[in-house]
Amino acid sequence: MAQVAPSSERPAPRPKPAAERPAPRPRPAAERPAPRPLSKADRAAAVAAITAELRKTYVLPEKVPVIVARLEQAEKAGRYDVDDAVMLAERLTEDLRSSSGDGHLSVHYDPARYAAAKASGGEEKESDEFWRAMAFREHHGLSELRVLPGNIRYLKLTGFHWVNDVTGTEYDAALRFLKDGDAVVIDLRGNGGGSHSAVRYLVSHFMDGDVLEMTFLEAAKAPVQSRTLEHLPVGRLKGKPLYVLIDGGSASAAEAFAYDVRQFKLGELVGAKTVGAAHNNRFVPVPPGFMFSVSFGRPVHPVSNTSWEGTGVTPTVESPPMQALEMAQSLALTRLAKTPGLSPDVLADYEWARVDVEAKLRPASVPAESLKALAGRYGEFEVSLRDGALWMARLGRPLRRLLPLTADGLFSVEGSDRLRVKLTPRMLETLWRGDPATRTHPRS
Repeated sequence: MAQVAPSSERPAPRPKPAAERPAPRPRPAAERPAPRPLSKADRAAAVAAITAELRKTYVLPEKVPVIVARLEQAEKAGRYDVDDAVMLAERLTEDLRSSSGDGHLSVHYDPARYAAAKASGGEEKESDEFWRAMAFREHHGLSELRVLPGNIRYLKLTGFHWVNDVTGTEYDAALRFLKDGDAVVIDLRGNGGGSHSAVRYLVSHFMDGDVLEMTFLEAAKAPVQSRTLEHLPVGRLKGKPLYVLIDGGSASAAEAFAYDVRQFKLGELVGAKTVGAAHNNRFVPVPPGFMFSVSFGRPVHPVSNTSWEGTGVTPTVESPPMQALEMAQSLALTRLAKTPGLSPDVLADYEWARVDVEAKLRPASVPAESLKALAGRYGEFEVSLRDGALWMARLGRPLRRLLPLTADGLFSVEGSDRLRVKLTPRMLETLWRGDPATRTHPRS
């Protein structure tokens, strides 16, 4: 999980522990230098350095003997007798994780980052520059904003990046967009984590200020608290229906946000259980060109008095991850439609959106014979059957495919979210979003 660095928006910041990060994304093959063959001495040095770092740093000292024993056993058995550095890193990672159950333990071959870390005297300075550059290239993880039907506002977060005095401003713009929605969906599927400063900034908008959100423990150091922010430029979104999408690719800091949502009952978690990687980690250089991710601390949540390490965060509403967005939309639209005092226009908008979402969750099946019976001319509309689908043409307009929404003849018109048609063998009705009147066209 990402670090608990207090953001610059909060006055009188608390001390912060050393940085922790998700695993780096592999660079394209064209950008990676060809690894030089490893010697026996190289392999021995790597295993020795990893073992020493585990004994010095690892968050759970009682597990160190088991992990070290696995590495030593594998080394003696010749499992690491490979001259390919990438393959050695993969085997070391497999053994570290299988012996510890810790998803943050990993080894990556990256001679460029290794050289930069060694030149700077340690991993901290290099790490800061590396993650700062990634934050800017990926727009701080804020990859997509959308208005979904029914004025549900959607945010896709690919990572929890944080750059002091910069990222907060980008979050503010995204949160202003979300604030104008009737409900909010935050998509964390595939989000591998990042900085806890970003988690704290985001979750603060759904909670009161100065609430204990997480405590971070590290051996021989005083506990460090993460508390929700008291001042937020955008204000709070408390009470707005919130739906957070999670899956087996949601890890670390992404799990921290999902865990807050679940423990503080801020909204619904929709999808599948997350990875289960809660420990704080940092990267240290290991010769001759590796970066070793080692867990050095752990979070404790004030509600559960534990964390999601090894167990993951379970959804409140289970759904196949590929359908989690549509499931969240369905839940939101059903809840919103029950809001007292809604105008007929808003209710109609929610119902229009609900029909479309339900069709995606449970696609309608119309038999070929029924489709064939609907082909024909309806006033100025010509409906034809081609390749198992109905197509509609109107004089002077492009040909459009009709997509079934329900089994009783309701179709959407491909390329338009505002027009639908209802077909029977005797007539065609056109329905326009926002217009309660239907227009009837008898079959001719």
